[in-house]
Amino acid sequence: MPERKPRADAVRNQEAVLAAADRLFARSDRPEQVTMADVAAEAGVGKGTLFRGFGDRTGLIRALFEARLEPVRRAVTDGPRPLGPGTPWGLLGSSQWDVAPALRLASVGGVWLLSFLLVAVNVAVAALVAVRSSRVPALAALLATAAAGSAVWVWSPRPQEDGERARIALVQPGVIDGADAPEKRFAREEALTRELAGQDVDLVVWGESSVGFDLADRPDLADRLAALSREVGADVMVNVDARRSDRPGIYKSSVLVGPQGPTGDRYDKMRLVPFGEYVPARALLGWATSVGKAAGEDRMRGTEQVVMKVGGGLRVGPMVCFESAFPDISRHLARDGAQVLLAQSSTSSFQGSWAPAQHASLAALRAAETGRPMVHATLTGVSAVYGPNGERVGSWLGTGASASAVYDVPLAHGVTPYARFGEWPVHAALLVLVALGAAEAVRSVRRGRLRRADRSVPSPHAPPARTAHGSPVRPGR
Repeated sequence: MPERKPRADAVRNQEAVLAAADRLFARSDRPEQVTMADVAAEAGVGKGTLFRGFGDRTGLIRALFEARLEPVRRAVTDGPRPLGPGTPWGLLGSSQWDVAPALRLASVGGVWLLSFLLVAVNVAVAALVAVRSSRVPALAALLATAAAGSAVWVWSPRPQEDGERARIALVQPGVIDGADAPEKRFAREEALTRELAGQDVDLVVWGESSVGFDLADRPDLADRLAALSREVGADVMVNVDARRSDRPGIYKSSVLVGPQGPTGDRYDKMRLVPFGEYVPARALLGWATSVGKAAGEDRMRGTEQVVMKVGGGLRVGPMVCFESAFPDISRHLARDGAQVLLAQSSTSSFQGSWAPAQHASLAALRAAETGRPMVHATLTGVSAVYGPNGERVGSWLGTGASASAVYDVPLAHGVTPYARFGEWPVHAALLVLVALGAAEAVRSVRRGRLRRADRSVPSPHAPPARTAHGSPVRPGR
């Protein structure tokens, strides 16, 4: 029997009650003292309606909690990235960032292929050990996976290195707190950059939110950066986290500054961190700002990726922080001509945890997938550089470092299969699932037809049974 839809007036009453309860709990210094009678009066409904709809005060609070979480649930299950399906942080394949053969396979199918192989191998091993009846197919699957993986590893084209290198310097100021932190951080970054004079660098990279002021509003800072560029002999890539003077809203932007000041090259971050840089469904979930470090104001999103030309013609593709977790962003930058991938990050909120090192490790996968070296520059560590095969270049700058470092970054040419074909393992897996589902549906239809055909064929009449006295058995007796 179909489920009966609630009446429109009941739905309106429920919405009014939840909104009233939300207002009362938010206004009250002692929410535990808010009664059902208070909520009924605020909502303009009778107490009977309230108790019929929610049972008791606990039921009301549970319903309010679920209503507040519903936008988040929808965003996670059905919404766009970075909160919705497809968010790639923590994919299984990312665990292989320092395994050279795995990185070689990543150039063919990206982190998606590595994740598939990890699942396939581990399921096959588990079946081989624990399920006796499945040992033969499990062993066959392991051998087939090993053979296919080895063939792909041998066949996969390597990035073509010709000995050309770019000298890229990273500036990591370290943790700087306090009301005047933006000014102090800028001064520290300025001092560290001056140490690079005479080292013949091609580009200097500062971390995410390294400049807390719009350069158009602070021409003094733009002049200081231009002076640094002249002193060092290289362009400086900074990251501005500020309200823009030419349009409304706060942006996080990679901005290139040369000897004459900002060059005009700018990339605005496109994929923002949920709650850290914007609050999904702020009208309902804005209360999160009062219980944590959620963004008080939503950052604005950029609209397109940018490849910038620096120094002697080196082409770099910038990303900002969280975006280095998305393989499609680095892939598109490589296809658009970037010779070096570049991520500016902060991770200052995660000091003392595993997050800075894990974030830095993702750059190895992005490099291997695209056949392009990647630079991961942060404010507070971990900063790292990887070559076009995903191999580490030089030493990391850890979370305790306040320093600058120069890296000789090997450049490469050519297009990897992953850069050319993208997320083909995901598409192939979906096609296989559709094919299996269609095959099972066809088998089910055939079985149904056979059963109906069997029931329509009359069975031959058997001769009547006889009793010991020779008379037929009468049915029903």
